[in-house]
Amino acid sequence: MPSAFFPVLLATHVALAVGLFLPSILLPFALRTRRAAVDSESGVVRSLLWVQSHGTLVIGAGLALTGLGLVAALGPTLLQQPWLLVALVIYALNLGLAFFIQRPNLRRLIGIKAAADDHVWRERAKHQRYVSYLMAGLVGVIGFLMSTKPSL
Repeated sequence: MPSAFFPVLLATHVALAVGLFLPSILLPFALRTRRAAVDSESGVVRSLLWVQSHGTLVIGAGLALTGLGLVAALGPTLLQQPWLLVALVIYALNLGLAFFIQRPNLRRLIGIKAAADDHVWRERAKHQRYVSYLMAGLVGVIGFLMSTKPSL
C-alpha cells in the first residue's frame, strides 16, 4: 500500500529522470556557428551547461534513491512487471547514448565557435540533433510504458 508520500516521491522521481536527460536532449539545439554555446547569453543554455557538467551525479543519485523508495512503497513485485523491465532497459540504453555518445560529442562542439562556412561542424551539430531526437523518442516510449502499463 503506497504511503501518503507516494505522490511526492513519484513526482520527484519523474522530475529527476527527465532532468537527467534534459541537457543532453536540448543542448544540441543551442549550437550556433556565430557563438560558442559556452559564451551564450541565454540563462537557459548556461543552466543546461551547468547541469550537464556539475549536476548529473547528484541527479542520478537522487533518481536511484527515489526509485528505491518507489519500490519500497509499492512492493518488490513491481519489479516483476514486464512493462517496467522494458522501460528500465530502454532507460539504460538512453543513459548509454547520453554518456557515451551525446556528452563526449557535445563537449567537442559546445566550446567551438564555428566559421559560417564550416561544413564539418554543421554536420556534426546536425548529427547531435538527430541523437537528441532519438533520445527524446526513447523518453517518450518510457513515458508511454509508465502511464499505460501494458501487459507485454
